[in-house]
Amino acid sequence: MAALAGALPPPRVARHVRFRDPESSEELDDGVALWFPAPHSVTGEDVAEFHVHGSRAVLAAVMAGLSRRGLRLAEPGEFTRRAFLNDKLDLTQAEAVADLAAAETEAQRRQALRQLDGHLGGVYRGWGERLLRLLAHLEAAIDFPDEDLPPEIEREVAEGARALANEVESHLDDGHRGERLRDGIAVAILGPPNAGKSSILNQLARREAAITSPIAGTTRDVIEVAIDLAGYPVVLADTAGLRDSADVIEQEGLRRALKRAEEAELRLFVFDATRPEDAQGAAAWPGPDTLLVANKIDLASGRDAPPLARAIPVSALTGEGLPKLIAALSSRVARSYDGTAPALTRARHRQALETALAGLRRSLAADLPELRAEDLRLAWRSLGRITGRVDVEDLLDVIFRDFCLGK
Repeated sequence: MAALAGALPPPRVARHVRFRDPESSEELDDGVALWFPAPHSVTGEDVAEFHVHGSRAVLAAVMAGLSRRGLRLAEPGEFTRRAFLNDKLDLTQAEAVADLAAAETEAQRRQALRQLDGHLGGVYRGWGERLLRLLAHLEAAIDFPDEDLPPEIEREVAEGARALANEVESHLDDGHRGERLRDGIAVAILGPPNAGKSSILNQLARREAAITSPIAGTTRDVIEVAIDLAGYPVVLADTAGLRDSADVIEQEGLRRALKRAEEAELRLFVFDATRPEDAQGAAAWPGPDTLLVANKIDLASGRDAPPLARAIPVSALTGEGLPKLIAALSSRVARSYDGTAPALTRARHRQALETALAGLRRSLAADLPELRAEDLRLAWRSLGRITGRVDVEDLLDVIFRDFCLGK
């Protein structure tokens, strides 16, 4: 740092400097330098920051000067990796850095920031510490039977394992909320042919994403569009019209439409307001996860009264009613995703938690304390893999600290 910026500035104090070439002493740029000595830096190592102008000429000159000092560009994710290796971040926080960089909506940004702050990792570390204590107590009862240990250890371990298993199971039973928020909430648009589903999609996407025409059956495959809906990432899927057909291609389109409707978290069932009887097709997907949309109200008589009481009247042609549809859809999404509790965000977390839960359940059913201890150990290691922190020495520390063995 001193070679380009002169003397080191005081730690964590911005200093105005004139950057110079380390060999020729030619002035390169006028900027700001900061110095973060280890271990009080983002990576836990000595870190210098140069704030320079962003022109190509300045960047090229500064990078050339740094290169001559034996420095190189960081590999993708290298700073985050170094922070993890130096115990500045756990794995969930490192993953949150990537999620924050890739966030496209406000909800994704908020979720990534909560995870970066350690909320999710804190939950898993807390469970790991509780499980570690249970395992240590059981191991002590097994390995030191001659010591004067409390007789109720095994009963307390079983009660603790049961309570922890219930908490992990409840955490897993979240409907994949965090993963969907990270990847996009699936919303399927379905209904009979020529009801205006593709027009609704185009209006919500604010662009011509799907071909529209008065010919029934224009859409035969699933068309996906990602949108930002009031800060939430939503993936809209326009599907083929629901009708019986002898056409092989339409039959395949119908199969895909039904599959997408079943997999989607929310559904918009669109029907022609001039044909209110078509709304009966929504009966296959009852409940609040299906919104009825009466389209083409500009063609229907009695526009002030929707064909069905619970249907949202809209006109994809004029835009009438679309703000109400967007508000209803946004409200439904917010009810599921506006929680502040830490949520699972990756399949890796879910798989490790499922393995840990299976170990806890097996430990409760095991006949021998040695088998119970082994299952608890497997569960503990699975929890540790989520945050990247598993150390056998921790187990020994708890054994000897809690029971003062080996005096």
